[in-house]
Amino acid sequence: MVKKLYPHLKLLQAVKQILWECIGSILIAVGIYNFAVQAQFPMTGFSGISIILHHFLNVPIGLSTILLNVPVAILCYHLLGKKFFVSSIRCMILSSLIIDYVAPLFPVYDGSRLLAALCTGIFGGLGYALIYTQNSSTGGSDFIIMAVKAVMPHLSLGNIAFLSDVGIILVGGILFRDIDGIIYGMIVNYIFAIMVDKVMYGANAGKTALIVTDFGKQICHGIDKACQRGTTVIGVQGGYQGAQKQMVICACSNKEMYQIQKIVKKVDPQSFLIVLESKEVHGEGFRTIQVGGET
Repeated sequence: MVKKLYPHLKLLQAVKQILWECIGSILIAVGIYNFAVQAQFPMTGFSGISIILHHFLNVPIGLSTILLNVPVAILCYHLLGKKFFVSSIRCMILSSLIIDYVAPLFPVYDGSRLLAALCTGIFGGLGYALIYTQNSSTGGSDFIIMAVKAVMPHLSLGNIAFLSDVGIILVGGILFRDIDGIIYGMIVNYIFAIMVDKVMYGANAGKTALIVTDFGKQICHGIDKACQRGTTVIGVQGGYQGAQKQMVICACSNKEMYQIQKIVKKVDPQSFLIVLESKEVHGEGFRTIQVGGET
């Protein structure tokens, strides 16, 4: 039965991935074509280089993006894996076609450059993050970003993207002879980095409760019943009186923390509760996002 369902599940997963890639590509295209190009400030990544070529040589943005991507994709193939490579090539072509043929169907914003920069950063950052969560990319500088991430996994994708795009923004601003454009480009880059990190790592973010109590078993039972979250109990000793107590550790989502606080207060009003912010939580019950490599 499982073997019969596997092809259908695999097809459903592929359709879901392509759908998210389409949504992400549309958001990126709107940010670039409908806001950044009209505002005439330097963009980030290969999109920034493509805009420069479009401005001076009138080369279609989507076409130049594909041409720039090919050599970088070949160089990064072995490091990032076949599955990621294939998904990225598909998404690269898809996003380029959407930029050239779908984005022109939407109205172009011609108002404040500051608002254009904000919208470019928000739309672009959200679009790229959605694509990254599907273990894919739009190629180009994304390949470079993912390669750096593979070599130095402790760095966040947003920070890598920010640093890699600073040089392109400066070059674009100098060529356009637009100091204000450089400032707006930096704003776009900063918002882009924030959006990527919020979406990518926000999915795994949560809270951790440290509960010092005399009723560890009862609290664990209450948390399991209300939230279906696992707990860990550690024996601890008070530093002043030397009293033996238990410390219950529980990782949960932001919404579940309120329920846990109610349970702790009800079971043991004299307990000591510490709530910590958890940027990432990996394990059963939490979503894991893989970027690059084979899955």
